[in-house]
Parts: sequence; structure tokens; C-alpha cells
Amino acid sequence: MSNPLRSSRQILPLLAAALLAACAGTGAPRDRVPSPVAAGAPAPIEVPGAAQADAAERPAAPDAAAVVEAFDDAARIAGDATPAEGTPVAGVTGDGMPATGAPTQAELDYAALYGEPVYDPVADPTLPAAAQMPRSYDPWEPFNRKVFAFNSAVDRGVAKPLAKAYAKIVPRPVRLGVSNFFSNLGQPVTALNALLQGRPKDAGQSLGRFVVNSTLGIGGIFDPATDAEIPHRDADFGQTLGVWGWRNSRYVELPLFGPRTLRDGFGMVGDAPLSPLRQLDDDTWRYGLQGLQLVDLRTRLFVVDSMREGATDEYALIRDAWMQRRAYQIESVRRHRGDEDDLPDYLYEDDAMPTVPVDAIPVVPGISNP
Repeated sequence: MSNPLRSSRQILPLLAAALLAACAGTGAPRDRVPSPVAAGAPAPIEVPGAAQADAAERPAAPDAAAVVEAFDDAARIAGDATPAEGTPVAGVTGDGMPATGAPTQAELDYAALYGEPVYDPVADPTLPAAAQMPRSYDPWEPFNRKVFAFNSAVDRGVAKPLAKAYAKIVPRPVRLGVSNFFSNLGQPVTALNALLQGRPKDAGQSLGRFVVNSTLGIGGIFDPATDAEIPHRDADFGQTLGVWGWRNSRYVELPLFGPRTLRDGFGMVGDAPLSPLRQLDDDTWRYGLQGLQLVDLRTRLFVVDSMREGATDEYALIRDAWMQRRAYQIESVRRHRGDEDDLPDYLYEDDAMPTVPVDAIPVVPGISNP
């Protein structure tokens, strides 16, 4: 006699069928269906007339496919559905892990319970198109990488040690006053370029900052203009050329000056004669102030040193970040000329990624000091 306790795959169909029969208001047929538990048991005794009465009262037998589907749903809810060996399961790999790009078993269960199609994010027409990151225009990359290696060597050997010593020796309030002083010196150039870009409001604000900080701020050492809520702006002739129409320009790594574009290189030629430091006749004072400006600039780059050291390709990181920020600055002015209130300050101002200003280098080829 066979064992009535078999595997769960054999028992669960019987339980599901019994539950369906109970819900239909009838038990198992008594006159013609043998017991499925004991295959060798004798057939039950037929009662005359009982079959006709039962047939009139008993509803039609449920469809076999509906029974199987109901069982599958019940088994999945109970967590006891175990597919036979070798039976593939949608969304699951051979080791039981969800397959990449395929619906998971949980998603299939949800769709089966609520009668909804399985969600496919790839075919969702309501999703926006994938973001396309802009590529930096760098046809001179082999040459630029060599110049970048030279600049990095100068930075590691000279600029960074001097900046660390400066930050260690000079108190922070004094360093802040030095930064305010050089930032204030650049406001006349910013005011002129803002005017050339068709932004008279920003030009007036930059000129107002220069006047307030140069007088009340004792030569720009203090920053009362910020307390007066006069915004700080940075603009140069390279940006002006971009606003005028020279939008796409190739990347150039200049010795000592660092990241630029060919457009910004011509812009430096336009900004150099306007530099306040170049108006000093005393070479000793001029060179001393230019050296102090370079050291102050290097201390402001300490915040990005950890990011640069952890980069897989430091050159590509600096190039792409500088190019994207520069493009954002130019395009924001072109699209919202005269109204830059929606532009984040960290993208507009030069403090996020300061570059070497044209007046910080003692000698510029083709431009003589006064």
C-alpha cells in the first residue's frame, strides 16, 4: 500500500481542488470518482437515482486551467511553490539571483495577483530620454597632457609647499583679508566685461562693490559690500567673447596658468592691460603682490586636492569640470542676459574652481608691463 504522505507538490494540488469544491457548495463526487488517496481501495457502492439527483444539484466542474492557475497563485502566496528541477523561472538566473534587465519574481507575483502587466522600465514611453554628458573639445590632448604634467610638477614642488607654509604661519583672519583684497582688485575688470556683455545691472553692482570695499573696507581688506547685500560677480573678456558668439572653443592647458580654452587665451590678452597690479611702477611691489596672489590662490585649491588625488585620470577630471562650468557660465548669460538671479553662486563665481588670473603672472608674452 502506497504512503499517503507524499511530497508537497503532490499534496498541494489535492488541497487546492478540495478548497475549490468546498467553495462551490459540494463535496467530492460519491458515486463514480474513486478516492485519490488510496488507489487500491474498492469502488464505492452506487445508489440508484443518486447520480441523477447529484447531477441536477451539482454545478459544472471547474475548468482544469483555472484550477491550475488558482493553485499557482495560492502556492506563490504561501511561498511553497517550488518549480521542478530544470524548470526556468522568469527573472531568475540559475543560481536564484534576479536576472539583469528581466522582471524579478516579486514583480511577477504582483502582476499575477492584481492582473496588471509586468512593468518594463526600458519600454516605458513616459520616461525622459537618457542624459547625454557633453564631451570636452580637446583635439590638442597629447600636448595638453604634457603641459599638465609640467604644471603638476611645479605645483607639487613649489606652489603647494609654499601654500601649506603660508596657511600654517599666517592666521586665518589675515588670509581672509588677503583674499578679499585681491578679489576686490578684480571688480573693475568684471564691471567692464559685464557692461560689454549687456548686463548693466551687474556692471553697476561690481563697480559699487569696488567703491564700498575700497573705502569702507580699507582698500578691500574687509568686505562690507557683502554685508550690504551687494552680490559678487566674476567676468572676464574670454567670457565676453563667448557671449558674443564664440561658443565652442578647444581646450588648452597653458603653462603656469592651467586650464583655459583658445577663446580664453585671447581673452587674457584683452584683460591684461586693465589689471590694477600692472599699473604699479615699482617692480618690487608688483612682483611681491603677484607672488602673494599666487600663494593665496593655491590655498583656495586645498578643498579640491583630495578629489584630484583620488581621480583615475586627474587631467580629464580637471578638464571636464572646468569646461562644463565655463560653458554653464557663458550659456546662462546668453539666455538670461540682465537677469542671473537663478544662477547658483558657486557656478558663477570663481571661488568654486579658481583659475590663475592674468595679473598674477609677472610676465605675459606680447604684453609689456608699464
